Amino acid sequence: MTAAGKIVGVLLAAGLGRRFGSDKRLQPLADGTPLALAAARSLRAGCDEVLVVLRPGDAALAALLIAADCRVIYCAEAEQGMGHSLAAGVRASPAAAGWLIALADMPAIAPASHVAVAEALRRGASIAVPTFAGQRGHPVGFAARWRAELAAVQGDHGARQLLQGAPSEIEFVTLDDPGILADIDTPADLAAMPAVDWEKMAKITPRPA
Repeated sequence: MTAAGKIVGVLLAAGLGRRFGSDKRLQPLADGTPLALAAARSLRAGCDEVLVVLRPGDAALAALLIAADCRVIYCAEAEQGMGHSLAAGVRASPAAAGWLIALADMPAIAPASHVAVAEALRRGASIAVPTFAGQRGHPVGFAARWRAELAAVQGDHGARQLLQGAPSEIEFVTLDDPGILADIDTPADLAAMPAVDWEKMAKITPRPA
């Protein structure tokens, strides 16, 4: 597959996580896997490449992610909001056929859910949004036509305004996966995280590039 045909997963992992009380990205899950690494592995199952956006100085986490076949970039403007990290990830993958925008604090998303959203893009969806029980979740997929808009996103709202301005472009992907709604902001969120089959997650086979 050529670079121009790749679906790239952009994992936003540059947040400070102040509400958690410590660096939640390195928080070990039930099987000992750091939270952000689990999210990256699941995302990798559906994408041809995973690009993780970190903040400068995240050397320890970067090493774990690189060992897991992820590409790492650093966003100096990350503290100004998630939108800056998203834009940096898109700018770093200009030849992609589309992107899955995912969050590092959502490790309970099933690999099959990432596959389903990516496949919607491969079938020609302009924007692919997963849902569970009528609620929108993550990751959100964008086709290459949105490159310029995504590369210009700023602030702390990610691509929310883009989605609000293009409702007719959205294809909803209905999933049976509560993990697409489960973001981890506090230790209580982690304790309430939907059950994950860690043995199955450990056996994830990355999509061949």
